[in-house]
Amino acid sequence: MHQQKRQPELVEGNLPVFVFPTELIFYADDQSTHKQVLTLYNPYEFALKFKVLCTTPNKYVVADSAGAVKPQCCVDIVIRHRDVQSCHYGVKDKFRLQVSEQSQRKALGRKEVVAILLPSAKEQKEEEEKRIKEHLTESLFFEQSFQPGKNRAVSSGPSLLTVFLGAVCIGALMLPTLGDVESLVPVCLHLSVNQKLVAAYILGLITMAILRT
Repeated sequence: MHQQKRQPELVEGNLPVFVFPTELIFYADDQSTHKQVLTLYNPYEFALKFKVLCTTPNKYVVADSAGAVKPQCCVDIVIRHRDVQSCHYGVKDKFRLQVSEQSQRKALGRKEVVAILLPSAKEQKEEEEKRIKEHLTESLFFEQSFQPGKNRAVSSGPSLLTVFLGAVCIGALMLPTLGDVESLVPVCLHLSVNQKLVAAYILGLITMAILRT
């Protein structure tokens, strides 16, 4: 007798949640940053419902704080800072995204996203550049102390591994999707929507890392 396959029971709290970005930075002097977008990805074969919670809900407006994401799709969640005051500078708030199956109430997974308000984008950039220069100076002094006579070029740009991973992700996104019969690329190189979502997520993280160096 043919037995129907059962979907394995998902353990509460163990489902990975894919969100980009993982940190929201608002700048008081730049109104364009007062509204930001969180993207929630669903690479799974089943639909998810989500809910957005916040440690300080009175400081933010969340459009569509609850909803659903179709399988292998994503949804944008708009978050607006509505209490931009100097007393909130440097304070870290947290958003928690909880996901579950549409037919159940228990949370299968959760992800926390940090939100912070800073006074000026220019000042923050100058501080980051100062920290990078100090770090490079210390690294150069350390290398010269242990290897006198050898001058090594120190680069503040992204590493070769980061560039390579970014190139791989871009190449993966350019490949045809499964089911594309008109493509001249061999079928073995066709990727599923799930694989392309993961590649896009990784590429986004790499882009954020490069922009901060």
